[in-house]
Amino acid sequence: MAENENKIDVEQQEGMMIHSQYIKDMSLEIPFAPEIFGEMNQNKNPNVNIDISMKSRSVDKDVYEVALTAKMDANLGEKKLFILEVTYACVATVRVPEEHLEPILYIELPRLLFPYVRSIISNSLSTAGLPPLLISPIDFVALYNAKKAKEAEKASDKKSDK
Repeated sequence: MAENENKIDVEQQEGMMIHSQYIKDMSLEIPFAPEIFGEMNQNKNPNVNIDISMKSRSVDKDVYEVALTAKMDANLGEKKLFILEVTYACVATVRVPEEHLEPILYIELPRLLFPYVRSIISNSLSTAGLPPLLISPIDFVALYNAKKAKEAEKASDKKSDK
């Protein structure tokens, strides 16, 4: 009987556990291929833009899907070199106090997904005949704080409209 009392109910432990990871959506376009490859070889540096966003949604009790989306494009002079969009997601169980849930969903889980997104981008561009692109690390704390500031600003605007 003492043995049963000492067992910890794994189902109720606090923490997080990723169950699966997957590419949810992906698109790569090279609108001016193959002519753009000749221009690329003239040692012109492309102007690369990247936008990172995160989303989460509840799938079940304490189970969430977290998706990290990277939208990128590059211009070579006046021409579009490439347009790439990838959404990489995971399903995870997260059992933490309510005040820690959002930071886990918008900071910690995206931080764990980011190396996979970076690898997918680099490999996809390289396979498409473009030079691989290594994205610098992302400060997910700053992105989360910007998201919270934007939400607070919207809430403040709604109050002032009344």
